[in-house]
Amino acid sequence: MTVPSKKTAPHRTLRDIALARSGDKGNRATLSVIALEPADYPEMERLLSVERVQAHFAGVVQGPVQRYTLPDLAAVHFVMFDALGGGVTRSLALDAHGKTLGAAVLDLPL
Repeated sequence: MTVPSKKTAPHRTLRDIALARSGDKGNRATLSVIALEPADYPEMERLLSVERVQAHFAGVVQGPVQRYTLPDLAAVHFVMFDALGGGVTRSLALDAHGKTLGAAVLDLPL
């Protein structure tokens, strides 16, 4: 007789419940994370603290991070200072600018 194996839940990330848009202006990056379903917004808002976003982007974001909650849009918006190695035109990093931060934040585990 065989015993059925216990299936584990697949590893879920923020990508499963949200999308992100990001950009850059000088040495400042902006990042908006929007819940795909309004019902997922409370979990997303709880997950996306300033501390967790700073830790996730350690080594990239050198300055403070400001967080804005937008419950009517089911979104959380961040402004990250001193985040782009001096800005796109001064940085030697290849494609590590504001636009890539949106994809990176979606890898956070739920």
